[in-house]
Amino acid sequence: MTLDNILVIGAFVIYLALMMAIGIYYYRKTNSMDDYIIGNRKLGAWVTAMSAEASDMSGWMMMGVPGAAYLAGFSSAWIAVGLGLGTWANWHFVAKRLRRYTEMANNSLTLPDFFQNRYNDHSNLLRIIPAIFIVIFFVIYTGSGFVSGGKLFSTLFGLDYTTAVLIGAFVVVFYTLTGGFMAVCWTDFIQGIMMFFAIVMVPAFAMYMLGGVQTTITAIDIVNPTFFNPFMNPDGSTISFIAFISLMGWGLGYFGQPHILVRFMAISSTSELKRSKRIAVGWYIIAMIAAVFVGMVGKVYLTEPLSGPAVETVLLVMTKQLFNPFMGGLIMSAVLAAIMSTASSQLLVSASAFSQDFYRAVVRKDASHTELVWVSRAAVLVISAMAISIAMNPDSFILEMVAYAWAGFAATFGPAVLMSLFWRRTTRNGVLAGIVVGGVTVLVWKQLALFGLYEIIPGFALGLLAIYVVSKLDKEPAKEITDLFDAVDRSNI
Repeated sequence: MTLDNILVIGAFVIYLALMMAIGIYYYRKTNSMDDYIIGNRKLGAWVTAMSAEASDMSGWMMMGVPGAAYLAGFSSAWIAVGLGLGTWANWHFVAKRLRRYTEMANNSLTLPDFFQNRYNDHSNLLRIIPAIFIVIFFVIYTGSGFVSGGKLFSTLFGLDYTTAVLIGAFVVVFYTLTGGFMAVCWTDFIQGIMMFFAIVMVPAFAMYMLGGVQTTITAIDIVNPTFFNPFMNPDGSTISFIAFISLMGWGLGYFGQPHILVRFMAISSTSELKRSKRIAVGWYIIAMIAAVFVGMVGKVYLTEPLSGPAVETVLLVMTKQLFNPFMGGLIMSAVLAAIMSTASSQLLVSASAFSQDFYRAVVRKDASHTELVWVSRAAVLVISAMAISIAMNPDSFILEMVAYAWAGFAATFGPAVLMSLFWRRTTRNGVLAGIVVGGVTVLVWKQLALFGLYEIIPGFALGLLAIYVVSKLDKEPAKEITDLFDAVDRSNI
């Protein structure tokens, strides 16, 4: 083993040891499902903001978006614009009301829990059906994180891809298994800071090495003049309307992402949300602009062109060339941080859905808090194994896997969350119809690939339509349901 590899590994060991130590620390403080799933609603503004963004911006921001920008330039940035609008809207409109509603609706701990309590559903369908979709789409989403980890370790150390996937998965599973929600959120806070500085430093140093911003822009323009035109593809053709709305449609995803929405539910007070929103949106804007520039600058900085799935390693390859081994190892740790922050959040939400919304609802209604925590931990292991099996294909594109899961959650839960929070006339059957129609539309549309339209658009639209039509045809909600809605309205004044 070379000295360079030892220094890189040393940086990784320091980072990984810190993450695992946090998991062990919170293991001793996790005594109930409130602690394990939602941290007993004790998150502060900074931890809420950084945890939400870190759990959102996974390996796809550090690897997927730079890879897309490496191939397509500014035209790929419409994803970032759509996501930026979605981020702001989610914090501005959904966060405060969801926090209040979930607490007032029998202290709901998960999204399915909220749906059941919101509509006084005694059939458990509003717990079981959403829980099934959560596990399906999070297995895919978590698999994308393990693919990112596999590419990271194999690129850095020349490891066999399978071994690399298993190493990355082990650390994520360890601190999720032990520490629960608070461990995940505090590791997210640290990881969010690391991700921010890493994604900004790499293109900044590369541009400095190329001779400055103007020199870099000129070099990119020479390589491909279409790179700075947001409406043109790399081959010179104009971006189609279908492609444009598909990219912008990513922003719809935020309203239905359980691992992000749970951060709103866990903040200590709604008064902290305004500050959290500013932190989160500011972090997002700077980080996503930098992510796009990583790919574009990499196009002219790297002398060896990248192709196929390897384009998603552009940040890793640039880091190895720009920095000394130890500094490079710290930046690579930030990439691992991005992967781990999202994968751990997804595992926790999936496990919570299984234990709280399936096991407790169907198998053992009188299960103790201690038993449910251990069932959640067992579910983490099972779901991890399923995600690892999906991640074993080294030719997988991270962004494609994320896009599928992102659309699935958007269409399954986005319309249900919005209508439940803001439309008094919404009924239990309407929400059930929206969840099923939205989720199934994504699964079917993805396979048919109709019109080249991203499945998030038809899934979200048909989910909304199903909720509206079925609710209007259904009898009006019971008085206790509308009374709770009105009480939440009054609490938001």
